[in-house]
Amino acid sequence: MVVPVGAQLRKGVAEYCILGLLAREQMYGWQLSEALSKPGLIASIGTLYPILSRLRERGLIASFEQDTGSGPVRKYYRLTGQGESELERFREQWGPFVAAVTEIVGEVGDDEH
Repeated sequence: MVVPVGAQLRKGVAEYCILGLLAREQMYGWQLSEALSKPGLIASIGTLYPILSRLRERGLIASFEQDTGSGPVRKYYRLTGQGESELERFREQWGPFVAAVTEIVGEVGDDEH
């Protein structure tokens, strides 16, 4: 079975997108799901929770419960110090990586045919 390229790309960066979102603010699962599914980075909220579990097991994020005052208690996620370091390493590598891929697979200009 051949996995579509888009799925492979999303799988490779979804964890780092979660870290990036949590670097901005603490979020609960539904917020993360909305932020990631709108641009097509995850398929559904069901895709999110296994990723969150892996990130928590690796010590990159932590979870805590918070009373909403108007409904059920929500589980929030926050970035840990280790998660901040991992995100910074990713940021350092992402720009050069994108530039290299773009240079190799970018479209050839009309004047180069």
